[in-house]
Amino acid sequence: MSRPSPAIAPVPDEAPQPPAEGLSVQRIVAAAIAMADAEGLDGLSMRRVATRLGAGTMSLYRYVPGKDALIELMVDAVHGEERQAPPADAGWRVLLRYAARREWRLYSRHPWLLQTVATTRPPFGPNVLTELERTMQAMDGLGLAPVITHWVAIAVSAQVQGAALLLVSEVEEERRTGRTTLQWRADKMPAIREIIDTGQFPMLTRLLEEQDDVADIDAWFEFSLNRLLDGLAVFVESETRPPRTL
Repeated sequence: MSRPSPAIAPVPDEAPQPPAEGLSVQRIVAAAIAMADAEGLDGLSMRRVATRLGAGTMSLYRYVPGKDALIELMVDAVHGEERQAPPADAGWRVLLRYAARREWRLYSRHPWLLQTVATTRPPFGPNVLTELERTMQAMDGLGLAPVITHWVAIAVSAQVQGAALLLVSEVEEERRTGRTTLQWRADKMPAIREIIDTGQFPMLTRLLEEQDDVADIDAWFEFSLNRLLDGLAVFVESETRPPRTL
């Protein structure tokens, strides 16, 4: 699925940044995020972050207890990147779409983030909880039970995370093979067409005749998100409709 990929050039251990006036949690977290953006979480270590900062490894432990704690701080930091709020008078559908797109942009900028939050035990820092609260507030005033608004927030996030699996796998495959998805598709398309041209796949034949490149991941994400919101609209209407009087 073709789209611009985040920078994936490796961060060399041999080229540490000049040390500034002392370390801080913010500097450590920022360096770790930059490293994870470039290489993923597998190569992240306290030693490599220290080298990048021009510091000794043990000095980092004065600020961060270890790698797990560092990752939790990284997750919360990136969740606080976008400060702009949606219009105050927007309806629930606009607000949920806004929340979903904001989360989608997070995975676009930080592909490593998905594996840390798409779990039953995600990090819960203040920025993460702020995002959850904001998503739940989109349904405020509709008379829904708190557990339902929570489930709605989870459903929207799950929709984004499911789509982001493709987004992240694209980045990882490009990092692993050095080839873009467009290049991979160009290699595979002659064999695919040879199979389809047997006449056994009329629907796929029509698809390729109408649009050769159908793998726009952003357009597909918007389509799937809107269908989820359509379904929620039916649910909201049924839950908020006044009871019939006999």
